[in-house]
Amino acid sequence: EKRQLRRKQLDEGEIRRQARVREDAIPYVALLCLQFLPLIGSGKEITLAYFMGVASITVFVAARQETIDEAEYITTKNALFAPIGASASLFLVYLLLKFGIDPTALYAFFVTALGALSISDIGVPILRNILPKQFAEGKITIPDSVAEQLELDEPSLPLDGVTTLVLGIVCSIAYWVPAAMAQKFIVSNVIAWSLAMVSLGAISLGSYQTASILLAGLFCYDIFWVFGTDVMMTVATKIEAPVKFIYPIPPSDTMPDYPFSVLGLGDVVIPGLFVRFMAQADKVLKPTNLSYLNVATAAYTVGLGLCFIVNTITHAGQPALLYLDPALVGSTLAAGAANNQLADLWAFKQEQQPGDEVM
Repeated sequence: EKRQLRRKQLDEGEIRRQARVREDAIPYVALLCLQFLPLIGSGKEITLAYFMGVASITVFVAARQETIDEAEYITTKNALFAPIGASASLFLVYLLLKFGIDPTALYAFFVTALGALSISDIGVPILRNILPKQFAEGKITIPDSVAEQLELDEPSLPLDGVTTLVLGIVCSIAYWVPAAMAQKFIVSNVIAWSLAMVSLGAISLGSYQTASILLAGLFCYDIFWVFGTDVMMTVATKIEAPVKFIYPIPPSDTMPDYPFSVLGLGDVVIPGLFVRFMAQADKVLKPTNLSYLNVATAAYTVGLGLCFIVNTITHAGQPALLYLDPALVGSTLAAGAANNQLADLWAFKQEQQPGDEVM
């Protein structure tokens, strides 16, 4: 009986996910089109268009995406300790590099394995909207012994799930092909995008106050490690794994050691969690003047644009959260005031369902 209920939950969830992707078809098509920008060139304007487009559209569609399983909720304690944990992890990797121990291969293997699973998950509703109906309904027969090991009700696997898993594995294998990263950076970005989408659907900030604490802590974390030390830039450029969006730097006489512009995945996922949380605020608070989701998405785009402008002027790496976090919190509080819901927004908590997990 539990298996039947789970099967029903999965079927209904996939229908919701497919419908939402169909509703957001234009943003998804835009994301696809952006992957062809390298064919045009790699100038500063094109690089900016790529990063701005991919990041802004991703946080928007991720905020609206439907999920099957309930998200894990971040507690206030988690939010307070997040910068400490992130700092410890970052500095550990930095120390390993300084002592001549390069964890890149092991880390990249772990990330690409997760990436294959993420592509498998996020690819199902996308392909269901592209391929005939039979794709969603198709089954692949497997031996009874395998079905028993997997605890399946019937000896078959869904065609869509198997197909997207194969696609994920192919992308991960392509990442490991012994070719220059400049020839396969789009594959790396696809894996990074899938990881971002799955992460944004799996975690909830829980409450506006918790969200503000998390953003404030990581705001300080980002500024310290970028401006105060060489730790962040060293790790970002020495550890090559699909945990960042990269775009080739135009050839010049003075090429840097790392020939890519970089947008870290954390600069998409952390603000993206806040944007997704604002989508939940829209559903519950039902603002009459300004949508919190739209305001947060616009604030993210403006903040990221400002970050890139300063980066271009100063020719120095910038902590993106320095610009993104104030933009997100400030703009949504202003929207709360405009909607006469400032107190409601500040006190807003996402209602947890029975069985929800708390991190």
